[in-house]
Amino acid sequence: MVEQEKSITRDKLVNMQVIDAQGHLLGTVKDVAFTIGKTGISLQVENKKGESRNIVWEEVQAIGEFIILKPVTPAAAQPEQKTQQTCSTCKGPLSFIQQYQRWYCYKCQKYV
Repeated sequence: MVEQEKSITRDKLVNMQVIDAQGHLLGTVKDVAFTIGKTGISLQVENKKGESRNIVWEEVQAIGEFIILKPVTPAAAQPEQKTQQTCSTCKGPLSFIQQYQRWYCYKCQKYV
């Protein structure tokens, strides 16, 4: 039996709760976002404190009553850092966020 591809609308995603692979509630989807110059979408998720963050679509494992994220593999270690990574926008220092395996600029408040 061939598995049928499933699609989901923005209206269905908004207000869904997002849970990590360990079962912890991360927040609620407030919107769907597109990054200029990149392919793919991300979910704008807000936690109980009102803090927002983007979760890239590739991190989503399943969608049912909740959005469940893929587990973070421990084998994916932080890249070796020989020189300080800098933001292409503000030239400030970047921080590697292990949970998302991405570089983040606190000055611009965005992933790069």
